Amino acid sequence: MTKKETILNVATKLFSEKGYRNTAIAELAKLTDVAEGTIFYHFKTKEGLFLAILENIRQTLISEFEAFFRGKNFESGLEMLEGCIFFYLYLVGTKEELFLILHRYDAYELAQVNPVFRKNFSTIYNFILDTFESAILRGRQDGSIEELPPGKTAFIVFAMVDGIARLKTFNLYDSSALFEQLIASCRRMLQKHPG
Repeated sequence: MTKKETILNVATKLFSEKGYRNTAIAELAKLTDVAEGTIFYHFKTKEGLFLAILENIRQTLISEFEAFFRGKNFESGLEMLEGCIFFYLYLVGTKEELFLILHRYDAYELAQVNPVFRKNFSTIYNFILDTFESAILRGRQDGSIEELPPGKTAFIVFAMVDGIARLKTFNLYDSSALFEQLIASCRRMLQKHPG
């Protein structure tokens, strides 16, 4: 592992535990056993380091979703959407550091004032929303999902799923206990009914 990769990995852990504001470059230098100048050589600024982490999160989520869908043969769009929901919650449980960063409020404060941060967050969430929307579009085509607006419907479903994910992220509730009810609610809301 290169020094840059080590810095990025340790910084990801620190930002996930402490948030952007409370993560000190001096502490990162101490934990990685490098000079602060080495960190700034690789990432220029604290913001640059955080942007590199967001880019890594984006790449990780995309590659994980692509690997999940590779070779899967869903019988319907509704089944594909259920797979998206399951896999998103699975990632929240197995990639906790990444979601702690995505779910922290101070990161959203940065996105409100910095267009580059906003673009990175939008790219991450748009990828996930597009994945949900693809399943909904497929479901509309194969008749497993009602004729609902795909973009808005994907947003509503994702908001429910991400709300449950946030309970897990902050250890407020075991999201797996809600999985069956979440899937049943999505079916009731989306499933095309005969007649």
